[in-house]
Amino acid sequence: MIGPTFRMDAYAAKVTQPRLLADLTVLVPNMAQRFAAVTPALCTMELAVKQVCDTAGVPTILYPSYLNFGRELFKKQSRQEFSGESLAQIAAVMLAKWTARGCTQAVLQDIRNTVFGITAPSAP
Repeated sequence: MIGPTFRMDAYAAKVTQPRLLADLTVLVPNMAQRFAAVTPALCTMELAVKQVCDTAGVPTILYPSYLNFGRELFKKQSRQEFSGESLAQIAAVMLAKWTARGCTQAVLQDIRNTVFGITAPSAP
């Protein structure tokens, strides 16, 4: 049986500074390329979300919540993790989450429809 001492020793062995530096040295160039590739689309999406919020009369102090909703949906859509009906269902769950956090459902639906082109899921 693997005990806590073994686990702590294994963790300590893999988080040494030389090992972390070696791992990051390999990862950083690709991370920077992926970030550079997605940033224009992310900025365009954020601008579109702000325009929807502006049109709906959302106070600017509440923009971060709507932008976070947009970023979450952007992540699901842009990484092509989900599409079609699955994406629509995930968007509905996210819409319920952000509505519970105080966002206006109509504005969230407008962001989902207008910015992302996702329709409401079909009834089961």
